[in-house]
Amino acid sequence: MKTMLVDRQVFDAMIRAARTALPLEACGLCGDDEGHITHFYQLTNADASSEHYSMTPEEQFAAIKRMRAQNLRLLAIWHSHPATPARMSEEDLRLAFTLDTVYLITSLADIERPDLRGYLVEEGAPKPVTITIVDPKRD
Repeated sequence: MKTMLVDRQVFDAMIRAARTALPLEACGLCGDDEGHITHFYQLTNADASSEHYSMTPEEQFAAIKRMRAQNLRLLAIWHSHPATPARMSEEDLRLAFTLDTVYLITSLADIERPDLRGYLVEEGAPKPVTITIVDPKRD
């Protein structure tokens, strides 16, 4: 099982985005620096739905452009589940087109205890990724 490090500030930003979007799903992209997530790019859920999301191409391209300008690469695609567990739904799996990218899901089923889970999709099936929240690196 793969392990992914997520800076605490990124985790906190994801939780804020998910709570702010309620009752809708929130979404975004995550950039990495030396193998762990250090940057979060919140995007608009163009579907404005509590059961699924889609990102606008314009926002996706802008986020990727910012990542490149910061010498980062796309490491994860993130979205929230407002009322269901942090597991990949059938729709999530059907729309998981980006290979070698971790799919992060934050569940707010227990609003006081958000649950962040990660998955790689291999041969159409979700494979769990261990998520470890870490304090940001200091120079």
